Parts: sequence; C-alpha cells; structure tokens
Amino acid sequence: MITHMFTVGGLFTNCYIVSCEQTKDAIIIDPGFDDRFEAEKIFNLITEKSLTLRFILNTHGHPDHTCGNGMVKEKFQVPILIHEYDASMLGELGKKISGFFGFKYSSPRAHVLLRDGDLVKFGRIALKVMHTPGHSRGSISLLGEKKVFTGDTLFMGSTGRTDFPESSELDMQKSLKKLAYLPDHFVVYPGHGTITTIGEEKRSNPFLQ
Repeated sequence: MITHMFTVGGLFTNCYIVSCEQTKDAIIIDPGFDDRFEAEKIFNLITEKSLTLRFILNTHGHPDHTCGNGMVKEKFQVPILIHEYDASMLGELGKKISGFFGFKYSSPRAHVLLRDGDLVKFGRIALKVMHTPGHSRGSISLLGEKKVFTGDTLFMGSTGRTDFPESSELDMQKSLKKLAYLPDHFVVYPGHGTITTIGEEKRSNPFLQ
C-alpha cells in the first residue's frame, strides 16, 4: 500500500491518495481542496503514477474534508463513500454548511453509506471501517496493514474538537480507547498535522493516557 499525502485548503487538511502497488487501483481520502489549482496537483499525481481512482472516501462530513468531492467526481466519475451518520452533511445541506463557513465548493450526495466493520476494497487492499465518533457522529478511522487513517479523531499530541453540533466528548473518549488498542507500530495518518504512531501517542498524547 502506497500513501501520498497532500496538505490542502485553508484549514490545512491532509488529503491522501492510497494505492495498490500491484494493480495501480487507488482511492482518495478527504479531498479538502477548495480551489482547482490544488486539485490539479493531486490529479496530476494520479495521472503520472498511472493510477486508476476507484473511490472518494470521507472520514467525516465536515466541509474541510469534503469540499473537493465534487471536483474529484467530475474528473474521475467515481462514487463517494461516507459513514451513514454523516451522509446528511453532503448534498443540499452540505452546500449550505460549506457556504456558511466560506468554502467555494461542496460535495454532492454520497453514493455508498458505510458502517462499522465494512471493508473498502481496491486492488489487493482492503481498509476496514472503524466507527470512531466524537468529532462528528459519523466519524470513522480506516484500518490497513500497519496503518490507520484517523480523520479528525486522533492527531499527534491531540484530538479533534468536540464542541461542534453532533460532537460528543464521551464518544470521543470511547473512540480513543478503541484506537489505543491498536499495536504500537501502527502508523497514524491524521486529518490534520503530522504523521505519528499509536505507540508515540500512547506515550506522549495526554488524551490517550
């Protein structure tokens, strides 16, 4: 599994292209770019690496992670996947939310609604959906082999905010306990900030103590 990270948008969201080395199938996680210049840089990588994009995958429904969905769908004609509890943040409601927060673009409605335990398969890779609510009701983390994409649940030294509508501090605590059970060597790819490991966060992140 090959992972390319781009930091995009005004809130410095981490957008990931994850691909299968053998088949060149790929997905894009959290395309939070809000202008076409940023989008084209990512699209160019997909072309240069001869990747075949299969899915758009959102770790949650906030516009800084979803506002580029429409541009990706328009370019590659691929479905949008999100947890069922955050699906309402896309489509018409998502357009209003994006506009309220000053985003130029927004996401179309989702095509596939995910649940805890689902597998997202592309090429020879399968990412397992772990429902990790707290930052939003439908936040998910994605488990791969020795890697986990945590969205806005777990960051290096911190966690996602829980003061938004449909956020929950109690749910966040439960979700962090789930992630803390992962092996220490798992590499954490967060929704914002620096890549880290589960072991490092257990040692230094006060929210995982």
